Amino acid sequence: MIGLEEIKVVIVEDFKLTRVGLRCALNENKDINVVGESETAIEGLRLIEQLKPQVVLMDLGLPGMNGIEAIIKLRETNKDVKIIALTSHDREEEVIAVLSAGANAYCLKDIDPIKLSDVIRDVANGVCWLDAEIAEKVLHSFPKQDKMILLNNKSQSENQIPLTEREYEVLKHLVSGKSNTEIAKELIVSVHTAKAHVCSILQKMCVNDRVQAAVKAVKEGIV
Repeated sequence: MIGLEEIKVVIVEDFKLTRVGLRCALNENKDINVVGESETAIEGLRLIEQLKPQVVLMDLGLPGMNGIEAIIKLRETNKDVKIIALTSHDREEEVIAVLSAGANAYCLKDIDPIKLSDVIRDVANGVCWLDAEIAEKVLHSFPKQDKMILLNNKSQSENQIPLTEREYEVLKHLVSGKSNTEIAKELIVSVHTAKAHVCSILQKMCVNDRVQAAVKAVKEGIV
């Protein structure tokens, strides 16, 4: 791990045992350092302002100000910090609310610690992440009839997004929650090439990140 820049993390979680477990698991990584913990959103926002972490693990079921409210509040003052929402729920409406609030990733609390460490690294490097099972639920939450109408009218739309066939393949994997590395393996291309396709897709779809692209693709029936 020599030469890797340390990723500072703040955990905002009201359940002490969960905080301890997350801290112990994450601090096993030489490039991830849990620099602060909080059991409330108000205290967490103060810690984030003080410690300036790159990544925040935000529980959604916090007492008082909940996690979604905290994310909205944080985004009002800090556009750069990366936020990973942690929850025990996978309700479609909650996923949409969290992403709309400004989170960069949505993770279930039963995520494997090694996988969570990888998500933290990806998110710190600008990648937005959505659990594949959650992405599938969000995809199926939109009415099939509406998607079919949008697909049938897509070629007639003045706002048609000019994706290449390869970019369309990449977009489908992106909607499934796959990382650039996973997309590269699926398509048998280099990670650099996969990343270039993703950047092109974001530009053509006029969105800022992968999660926004996935949500827009599903809402507009592109995939």
